[in-house]
Amino acid sequence: MNTHRTILGLRAEVLRFKRSGQSVAFVPTMGNLHSGHYRLVEIARERADRVVASVFVNPTQFAPNEDFERYPRTLEADAEGLARAGCDALFAPDSAEMYASEAGLAVVSVPALSNLLCGAFRPGHFDGVATVVAKLFNIVQPDFAIFGEKDYQQLAVIRAMVRGLSAPVEIVGAATVREPDGLAMSSRNQFLSPEERAVAALIFQTLGAIARRYRDGESVDSLESYGSAQLKQVGFNVDYVAVRDALTLGAVSADQAAVVLIAARIGSTRLIDSLKIELNA
Repeated sequence: MNTHRTILGLRAEVLRFKRSGQSVAFVPTMGNLHSGHYRLVEIARERADRVVASVFVNPTQFAPNEDFERYPRTLEADAEGLARAGCDALFAPDSAEMYASEAGLAVVSVPALSNLLCGAFRPGHFDGVATVVAKLFNIVQPDFAIFGEKDYQQLAVIRAMVRGLSAPVEIVGAATVREPDGLAMSSRNQFLSPEERAVAALIFQTLGAIARRYRDGESVDSLESYGSAQLKQVGFNVDYVAVRDALTLGAVSADQAAVVLIAARIGSTRLIDSLKIELNA
């Protein structure tokens, strides 16, 4: 696996792949990788001849009071793990390479999906996500891009961005990889104290309970109140518990697929998770 720090270097290698008739799948990450990320690489290998991954902690998706400086940088370990997982090329730029001129920075926005749920608590976050992903797509020019479903709203934003810009890339959603007790794997889990980690799996249990009760016909308002109460009683500070349309993230109707989304803080750590509701389960 070759590691590239510059856009020109990465583009040159991708061009060699393309000239030899090989398809390319892309896995964008912010590093501090775990088994969930490596599963995305495995899915990418199933889809394409070559796999490109990126490690870039994107400053434009962090608000001034968020944990940009705290976010773990583990590039050496990440590169070793990606190589073992079968990645062919790693793009690991710094901020100056990605944002050479802040004064002339273009912003990509999907306002219909970016200002609700997590967007209401993190203003500007999804503009930062959409912008950096659009830049990465322009740099890598992949045939496929693989994203985890844990960050469900992010996945919806990226899919809408691709449709809106007619970008020639197929977005593939990958099922959330979980710990044995159901907690979604996340780089932020390492910030949990032992006591916080012991109760964190209640998020997944709550998602499952809401899905079962939704299939039994309970109202959305009742389910959202139930979920919030379950989490608050064990110490979570709840941003939202929401049952939404799985495609639009708007109000759900009886004949549409639904998804349950949760964002909540335990101590200083903000956790998110989601679960699609299978009506025939």
